[in-house]
Amino acid sequence: LNIGCGCLSNETNRSKGRSFIGQKDNRSNSSEKQYNVDDYAAKILTGKLTTIFLPLVYIIVFIIGLPSNTMDLCVFLFRTKKKHPAVIYMANLALADLLFIVWFPLKIAYHLNGNNWIYGEGLCKVFVGFFYGNMYCSILFMTCLSVQRYWVIVNPILHSRKKSEIALGMSIAIWILILLGTIPLYLVDQTVYISNLNITTCHDVLPQNVLAHDMYNYFLSLVIGVFLFPAVLTAVAYILMIKTLNASITDVNIGKKRRRAIKLIIAVLSMYLICFTPSNVLLIVHYSLIKNYGISNAYAFYITALCLSSLNSCIDPFVYYFVSKDFRDNLKNALFCRSVRTTRRMQVSLSSGKYSKKSHSYTSSSNTTKTTY
Repeated sequence: LNIGCGCLSNETNRSKGRSFIGQKDNRSNSSEKQYNVDDYAAKILTGKLTTIFLPLVYIIVFIIGLPSNTMDLCVFLFRTKKKHPAVIYMANLALADLLFIVWFPLKIAYHLNGNNWIYGEGLCKVFVGFFYGNMYCSILFMTCLSVQRYWVIVNPILHSRKKSEIALGMSIAIWILILLGTIPLYLVDQTVYISNLNITTCHDVLPQNVLAHDMYNYFLSLVIGVFLFPAVLTAVAYILMIKTLNASITDVNIGKKRRRAIKLIIAVLSMYLICFTPSNVLLIVHYSLIKNYGISNAYAFYITALCLSSLNSCIDPFVYYFVSKDFRDNLKNALFCRSVRTTRRMQVSLSSGKYSKKSHSYTSSSNTTKTTY
């Protein structure tokens, strides 16, 4: 979502707005409230950045993210027999991505139409809420998944049912937290008609009388509480995970665990570096410039970072692939259109074959031992 602050007159710059600050158009005879924006804001709203680049990225994310997350969610719900904690967290993450991506056609049409929102105030608020909800929901579920992976390595014998109940409770708590956390976004009018551009923006322009102090505290709280703290917790979990694996280097199976852990760390680190960190850091920079100097020159960078943050919906499936072997197997079976019953028969047959082979090997070894003796 395009968020920034236009460089207006000195008096306007002192107003600390969350988006482009719209000057109320008192010359209009219409009963509808109308606003104007300055040349800088008009250039951004009509330029190639917002009308070509942003919709292009959203189109790519939609084409990749919609089918991949739909299939992933189906695998978790209908093909995964045992609902382990990792499966619960990944299923919720896939659901969050899917609920986010289904709104992309409206967002794409908005940008391609010159940043003109024609779908009403209600749908604009819903999209704004889902956008921020998805970002921070993804961060929280990714943090839970990272901590859970470390906990499995440290306490592998903990009862599976108890772990699943904890994971389910955590997932419900996250959804409630995100739902409550996005309520302030629904309390602010997100659509504004810009008379000098003849467009209605969605979240790109806010009137001056919006309480910027409250919005500043709101977004700052999100960055610190739902980004910075989970990021630190995730980093600590991975450091302890690697430390634990290195301490158990004599274990025969430690090589596989270590490779899987490294792949997971790379995938999650990539998500933080590409999707979450730039947008949240630029959010702080944006507000610091407005609060301390009354200006904001980071707008173009900020909206680009926000757009790139949507790429997390395409990276998440790689995280699932690296975390769970069951997911990899179930995904392959789904791609080959194998039914659940056929897959289970194959697994039983494979297990029987391995057992028979192992038993035959043991018998042969026993006979050889007797003969030698």
